[in-house]
Amino acid sequence: MAELSQEQDAFGREIHDYFQGLPDVCEIVERDDGYVDFSSGAPAYFAEYKKWPDYHRQAIKMARGKVLDIGCGAGRCSLHLQQEGHDVVGIDNSPLAVRVCKKRGVKKVYVKSISEIGPDLGLFDTIVMYGNNFGLFGSYKRAKVLLRRMYRMTTDDARIIAESGDPYVTKFPDHLAYHKWNRQRNRMPGQLRIRVRYRKYASPWFDYLLVSRDEMRDILDGTGWKATKFFESPRYAAYTVLIEKE
Repeated sequence: MAELSQEQDAFGREIHDYFQGLPDVCEIVERDDGYVDFSSGAPAYFAEYKKWPDYHRQAIKMARGKVLDIGCGAGRCSLHLQQEGHDVVGIDNSPLAVRVCKKRGVKKVYVKSISEIGPDLGLFDTIVMYGNNFGLFGSYKRAKVLLRRMYRMTTDDARIIAESGDPYVTKFPDHLAYHKWNRQRNRMPGQLRIRVRYRKYASPWFDYLLVSRDEMRDILDGTGWKATKFFESPRYAAYTVLIEKE
């Protein structure tokens, strides 16, 4: 997804308003079948390391060297890794989120989407994709393309630390029906078509990919990367994963 206009930057406006201390900040996620839900929203994007879930804290310890934080949001990962002594570059396609990151002290942060990553950003030892940001790959095919690009812009012993969620860990009829509809459309069951809404702002529709552990292994196959360790949450659906070069 390209850089957002002011009217489209629902995520950034939410981040900015929460940072400014405005009350009743909430994030609405709308799916293309009409299903609407609230996300955990702004407080999670600002959470300090000590308040992160244990599986987040354990996985982030695997970061080393120069780090690219994809979908950096309000900068929680970038700020923590800076404090740990890493050279960090954050990117987000939300101009307002990037502005908040700068105000919070992220030293290097740019308005850029995942599809725009390339050698101009530098050579990295670690790529971080927290906040379910493995989902930013959007589709099976695009994930393969971008993972190969990441391979070329990282060092020989580089690693990716990513978060996803298994879409099959549900009994909710609306989600199961959506899986079926996706199969009929030749999409992966966990390939969501969503947009973010906040007050009068709405993002463009975009694809967001949730995958099981086996589906992730399949996506990684042939890209030069492999999953070497999973960090499990108390809810089996959510997990972080350490991905290393083969």
